[in-house]
Amino acid sequence: MITISENGAESVNQVRNKKMYLHRIAGRELPELRQDYDANFVPDEDYRNSLPDMQEAVDAVEGANVPIPQVGVSGFHLPLKFAVEDGSAVTLQATITGTVSLQADQKGINMSRIVRSFYDYKDAEFSLETMREIVRAYQEKLPSLQARLRVGFSYPMIQKSLRSGLEGYQFYNCAFEIVANGNNRVQRFIHFDFVYSSACPCSAELSEHARDTRGVYAIPHSQRSKARIKIEVADGWTLNIEDLQRHMVEALHTETQVMVKREDEQAFAEMNGAYIKFVEDAARLVYEQLNADLRIKDFTVACAHLESLHSHDAVAVIARGIPNGMQADFMDFQNLVC
Repeated sequence: MITISENGAESVNQVRNKKMYLHRIAGRELPELRQDYDANFVPDEDYRNSLPDMQEAVDAVEGANVPIPQVGVSGFHLPLKFAVEDGSAVTLQATITGTVSLQADQKGINMSRIVRSFYDYKDAEFSLETMREIVRAYQEKLPSLQARLRVGFSYPMIQKSLRSGLEGYQFYNCAFEIVANGNNRVQRFIHFDFVYSSACPCSAELSEHARDTRGVYAIPHSQRSKARIKIEVADGWTLNIEDLQRHMVEALHTETQVMVKREDEQAFAEMNGAYIKFVEDAARLVYEQLNADLRIKDFTVACAHLESLHSHDAVAVIARGIPNGMQADFMDFQNLVC
């Protein structure tokens, strides 16, 4: 191939003196590098030991030579078996995040070891205790002071309709989380989302006022709403997803429905009338339920009512309030849209 420059045709010799690394050029039979994949090549132990390992690099840290609290992997998936309250197990797709702390002077971690630690337990029945074992395992493989593990999943439960006798699956966004600190303290958390309907008490009063004083039919505004709780399980206790679902139903009552006939829709309207609530009410009602459970050491509650009256949402956040405990600092309300 001869290229044309501003000064005219480039000579064949000049072209031949150039290098192409992956493609052949005129005057050369082969490129500089081979592009062959040998599917039959099997590395032996000596070959594996000869492979470059960035963990062995000296003075390789780029930027500030400081510790990093969390380094790891996020968003890898596995089908995992979760224990159901009745003693059976259900297999669900899980989304996993695992991190460890990294000390100064260390270039990085072998992230695949976190994934491999999980695969060692892929056939186990998953619980917070299983996750505690996994955290300890990859802390040993990746020597670190701190480690975190979060497994997110959508948990199905049968919901009975209010009056018709129908049944359907309600799915709850959940996560188990383990936090292991350098002082051998291990904290166990459960995250749980609950979707419900909220009817506005003020709108209900105003609607009745219109009917009573002017004979005008009016409908109080209500909206789909979500409560997100994060609870820390107390040492020596266990807690099921079903336990948290019952707490939320007892606190808020007006869970959205799966299977509905006309009698169920009427019942739901009556239930919303019986349990009208502001977002402040919702947060306090959930607080009351969680605070009474001895199995729960600490918790936060974030509620969002996706207002049908306003162009914005009504929100509330509350924490149990124990010394050195969890804080009411939730701000990701867009993530509560449902």
